[in-house]
Amino acid sequence: MFNHNVKSLSDLGRREPLRLASLGLLVLGLSAGSGCSVSKLSKPDRMRNGYVIVLPGIEGYSALNVSIAKGLADGGVKAGIEIYDWTFGGSVLTAVANLRVESHHRSEARQIARKIIAYQEKHPGKPTFLVGHSGGGGVAVYTLEALPPSRQVTAAILLGPALSPDYDLRGALRHTQQGIYNFYSPYDVGFLKVGTSVMGTVDGQHGRAAGAVGFTLPWGLSQEDRQLYASLLRQQPYNSKMADAGNPGTHTGWASRNFVAQWLAPLMNAQGEHPPHYAADQPGG
Repeated sequence: MFNHNVKSLSDLGRREPLRLASLGLLVLGLSAGSGCSVSKLSKPDRMRNGYVIVLPGIEGYSALNVSIAKGLADGGVKAGIEIYDWTFGGSVLTAVANLRVESHHRSEARQIARKIIAYQEKHPGKPTFLVGHSGGGGVAVYTLEALPPSRQVTAAILLGPALSPDYDLRGALRHTQQGIYNFYSPYDVGFLKVGTSVMGTVDGQHGRAAGAVGFTLPWGLSQEDRQLYASLLRQQPYNSKMADAGNPGTHTGWASRNFVAQWLAPLMNAQGEHPPHYAADQPGG
């Protein structure tokens, strides 16, 4: 078990050398090819149409999140698209911290929330979206929680989020107009079943993550809270149609450019209507 009050990365390394090395190898593999640029997607002419913030996993800025950003553009999203690297950086030494230092996650979430507020002040009424992959899914939820009571985004899309299944989403859901979409896959074994059982989730639990098994209802919800979940949590399990779009159901499959263009872009373009190939699940009691 990790200590939530770890004071330095070197301390993390001394406490958990084998886990740090293992996760670091994963991070280095995910970071390969991260030199691509998507700066043209956040130019002013696009920003006038809306704002999409893509939050990477613990690997930080990489080919994976570049593929997500480009896939959204391929799918006809006209809004400005920005990759926001919330991590300490994608290296062996920072890998565990990127996953488990909640104070950093919360601090970055507040910064992202300020970016959303500034955009909405400048472009009132324009759509705003959060897209979070893996650890970035947790930061996306924290960002929603960090928004002032009167602020909402259009929707948040979580791709294999490294959050515990029973994480309380009520605060986050209330800061969305169309809800939170959770894309999850039971085939994400290495990262979100074994990986989070050993390393832990973003919110500090050990076990299978919501990105592998979906979110469940927290214990003791009122009927009003259950209705909130029913109306604003939209869970999309992996299916064979996603494989046809280039997503094999693995942890990195959610970043497939073709999948993003065919499955995620339509959510942003549909103005609240669900494309016909979606079959969302509701969380169990």
